[in-house]
Amino acid sequence: MPKVLVAISTVADGSMYDRTNPENQSVIANRESYLKSLGVSMDQTTRVNTKYESDDYCRYREATDEDKGSGMRDDRVAIADGVVTRQKDHALLLPVADCVGAAIFDPLQNILMVTHLGRHSLEQQGGIRSIAYLVDNYGSKPKTLKIWLTPAPNKEIYPIWALDNKGMKEVTFEQLKSAGILDENIIDNPADSATDENYYSYSEYLKGHRQEDGDHVIVAMMTD
Repeated sequence: MPKVLVAISTVADGSMYDRTNPENQSVIANRESYLKSLGVSMDQTTRVNTKYESDDYCRYREATDEDKGSGMRDDRVAIADGVVTRQKDHALLLPVADCVGAAIFDPLQNILMVTHLGRHSLEQQGGIRSIAYLVDNYGSKPKTLKIWLTPAPNKEIYPIWALDNKGMKEVTFEQLKSAGILDENIIDNPADSATDENYYSYSEYLKGHRQEDGDHVIVAMMTD
């Protein structure tokens, strides 16, 4: 069974995505430096690109060798809310700045998924549907899956109105458990991205409570 590398960057590592200029060279340099600190190269990494170009926020796909390096130095990468790899040493990178990023590892099928659980996705049952994609396409068994979660804002600052004003992490846990994920297999980073300035928060930036706009990332990769 492969080992799994999962890491979450912080503000100290610099912004990992510029939503106004995906080819911002300082951001690309931040990515390269952070990945290098993990022993990962840009050319073995695929960025999960979650651009909102439709009303479907639960789009999933598998990445292959041809996807390595995609979206790491430019914006030329296929749009998806979740990406799966079956390859060791193929890293998946997802920028987030309030939304929940999840890395999901299947130790039986030796597959890895990184999926974006933002407000829109969660309103469409993205936690459940991410797991269903693995079950339907790879034969995954939910009780064996291991999941890592990024920080998210508290529900007082960022309620999901369409889901009874519940918080981002609250809904994520509900959906994952409904999909059959065991509590002991969820490794949560409990930091509050709205109040913990070690992490970026786009909503707090828009309110004028943060001087810098930016994204942190979750990076995941299967290794020997």
